[in-house]
Amino acid sequence: MPSTDPSARPALWCVVPAAGRGTRFRSAIPKQYLPLAGKSLLLHTLERLAAHPHIAGLVVALAPGDAHWPQLTQIAGKPVRIADGGDERADSVLAGLHALARDLRADDFVLVHDAARPCVRAEDISQLIELGMPAGGALLAAPLRDTLKRADADGRSATTESRESRWRALTPQLFRHGELVAALESARAAGIAVTDEAMAMERAGHRPLLVEGAESNIKVTTPADFALAEFLLAREV
Repeated sequence: MPSTDPSARPALWCVVPAAGRGTRFRSAIPKQYLPLAGKSLLLHTLERLAAHPHIAGLVVALAPGDAHWPQLTQIAGKPVRIADGGDERADSVLAGLHALARDLRADDFVLVHDAARPCVRAEDISQLIELGMPAGGALLAAPLRDTLKRADADGRSATTESRESRWRALTPQLFRHGELVAALESARAAGIAVTDEAMAMERAGHRPLLVEGAESNIKVTTPADFALAEFLLAREV
């Protein structure tokens, strides 16, 4: 059973990579700044994270020269810093981690969360921290429940594959600061484009714990996702 004692869970910094341009939306405004239920997608996400009692502050990795950033320095009384992100997600995460180098020891844990996941639940973040720290690192994830198909070159269903032991990676993801920096830098030096932090950690020989999170923790990727995210946010009011 997870502990209910708040003092048992230390406060953590959270890195939010937000340097993407959202090209699928064909908008002059990057996806993370598009309106969602009266606020930008990014602001919803940052407010959700800052509201959690065990998140001490946020580092947002932005595209250099981002003219849309609202110059926030705190949310809910918690500090908000910015860092210059890069072309790839891993570059932005590394920039955020380097921005915390003076604040954290190598063995301190840090969270990383997608800017486009505004519906993450506080209880899932708590569970991730509670289970992930003793495990040495973890990520929120969801077991694959749909039938899984492999397509051929013509876009036809060629085979049905087992969904046993298959999970969809979500965020936040939780790792030690020093280990995550080393894993991301190693992948970059090898020319490997990692798609999440757990992939870099796996490559470095770690076995992150999978902590089941809610299916509602969607990543807003397409225009249709905005309507779903707005519905999910309204349902929580």
